[in-house]
Amino acid sequence: MTADLIAWVMVLAIAAYACAGGTDYGAGFWDLVAGGAERGKRPRWLIDHAMAPVWEVNNVWLIFVLIIMWTGFPTMFQAVFEAMWLPLILAAVGLVLRGAGFALRKPSRRLARRRLYGAVFAISSLLTPFFLGAVLGGIASGRVAVGTTASADAWANPVSLLTGLLAVAASAFLGAVFLCADARRFGADDLAGYFRVRAHFALAAIVVLALIALPITHDDAQYVWEGLTRGWGLLLVALAAVCALATVLLMLRRSYGWSRYAAVASVALTVGAWGFAQRPYLLPTFLTVTQAAGDTHTMQWLMTVTIIAILLVGPALMVLYRLDTRGRLEPLTDADTGAARTPGDNL
Repeated sequence: MTADLIAWVMVLAIAAYACAGGTDYGAGFWDLVAGGAERGKRPRWLIDHAMAPVWEVNNVWLIFVLIIMWTGFPTMFQAVFEAMWLPLILAAVGLVLRGAGFALRKPSRRLARRRLYGAVFAISSLLTPFFLGAVLGGIASGRVAVGTTASADAWANPVSLLTGLLAVAASAFLGAVFLCADARRFGADDLAGYFRVRAHFALAAIVVLALIALPITHDDAQYVWEGLTRGWGLLLVALAAVCALATVLLMLRRSYGWSRYAAVASVALTVGAWGFAQRPYLLPTFLTVTQAAGDTHTMQWLMTVTIIAILLVGPALMVLYRLDTRGRLEPLTDADTGAARTPGDNL
């Protein structure tokens, strides 16, 4: 029972990272495709201001996931990192470079350096979610078991590639939705329209990729496919689709605040559906939650520490996110206000 609860806490933490970290990765994706220095100046201005207060904090969820895996399910941790060490290293390198690029771009004075750091930030924001998604795809398709040696097939198979692309598309969707609300908050209504169009394109890409993934998942990840097409898995997938549709409708009505909640719900429900589809396995169809669980006393202490962490850290994170969405953490200067409202800018 304790092992099952901790496994679900891990799924919830993955969902939290997919939503919080995914939003930042999505902002980096739009930074990458914003255009040249002049054309992309104002979208990048908005991205810098929107991400600045919370981008480091969002990695707390990833650390939480790794700690639960390592402490609570060491057999799974070992199997995943042995089979997937290359994409995980590439994701970690991307994570570090992304943070360094974002932190160094803003204070840089020279245009060449700003371009270099911006390129590092933007490209890493694309690669990191792709490789993390590829790892999840390899696990879901049953290519990871205890004793599996590292190989390209473990993470470069069709399911992994599509899952990686879906992770990038979902991040782009979340990033665009959140940037619409940030644009409204910073008084840049034209940028709200700019990112609204991009949110619709990102959602269209998700739909196309999902349709392509249907037959591939059916043939190459049959256990997860069956879990997603019946019971709780199917219900959560349907609810995720409804929330995605609600996001589009809310954005068309310019209800950008509510569209954030709907977009987050759609991604979180999708992660939850994946969790239900895999149960009772952590590594389908080789390792169940019970088999992967650590020592009984370790699991009990892990549950206690997890509860304490949720009670202590959870409210602080919620307050931080609340203050950020209300604009209390990144005040605008006169120069920023002028940049947001400069007429005649070419987007």
